[in-house]
Amino acid sequence: MNQEERRLYLIRALQREMPQYGKVRIPESGEGQWRLLRSLFNVRPPYPASPEFLDIQDEYLGEMIRERGITDGDSLPPAASDPRLVLWQGDITSLRCDAIVNAANSALLGCWQPCHSCIDNIIHSFAGVQLRIKCSELMEAQGHEEETGKAKITPAYNLPSKFVLHTVGPIILGELEEEDCRLLADCYRSCLSLAAENGLRSVAFCCISTGVFRFPPERAAEIAVKTVKAFLDRSETSLKRVIFNVFKDSDWEIYSNILKING
Repeated sequence: MNQEERRLYLIRALQREMPQYGKVRIPESGEGQWRLLRSLFNVRPPYPASPEFLDIQDEYLGEMIRERGITDGDSLPPAASDPRLVLWQGDITSLRCDAIVNAANSALLGCWQPCHSCIDNIIHSFAGVQLRIKCSELMEAQGHEEETGKAKITPAYNLPSKFVLHTVGPIILGELEEEDCRLLADCYRSCLSLAAENGLRSVAFCCISTGVFRFPPERAAEIAVKTVKAFLDRSETSLKRVIFNVFKDSDWEIYSNILKING
């Protein structure tokens, strides 16, 4: 199968699984077909998938990720102020490292809004349906929603990274409180602790809680860097490299100032 054949197979298989979408017209363009396929991924419940479906999905997503380009986290230049820390601007789903961090919601099942631009949606879209299935298994075993500041680890499936660390950041509804700051720091500590427990050497953090959760970006970055440094300083750990991943230019400037990076 070529990429178009794989894409059409997956769309039709998902339409059969979810008959309510069976009459949705399949676009003629490759871009339109991908948007439909991603939308169907996003709304698919976490029930089991057939081996044939997973094989074709994995071939499709693997080729797509390779075509988009993969960035090797080990090749990124460290901050002059601390060689253990890295600042990188780009799409975290294209980053090869031991683990990337997902800013999840408390259900921990990914974003259900088709083609939403949040990092939770993007990570689940490119990891494949296995990620929601695995998260559902974890949450069913836990028996309650994920608490703010906690974290879970899963395989990354089709992503270039090996694992995904899922953490739920604080939601800011009014004025920023000290409890919000403590909970955000807990997110970083929980992810770092899980990474160390699993012998990981590199972790890439997104900007937790600064999007729709409305945590002030400057304060969030200060907490992120301070918490990571304190964890790395505290004891011997397998972690050798922590990457602060930003997407927006404004976040790059904020972290550049804190880490004393020029250019």
